[in-house]
Amino acid sequence: MADQTLDAKGLNCPLPILRAKKALKGMEAGQVLEVQATDPGSVADFAAFCSHTGNELLSSSSEGDIYRFEIKRS
Repeated sequence: MADQTLDAKGLNCPLPILRAKKALKGMEAGQVLEVQATDPGSVADFAAFCSHTGNELLSSSSEGDIYRFEIKRS
């Protein structure tokens, strides 16, 4: 279960990543951020973001046109 949820639906790249980065900054190590987005490019973007920043992408899923990501703060 996520400690915080970020609604990035309707936002296009790079806004979902930028908002997630800001949200993660305010979280403690080990906490989980759930991001909800509608931009199809966010799937590749969040995988690259987590790889680059060292945060752990716990899950990536989609339901209809909504993409959900669970990111564990490193």
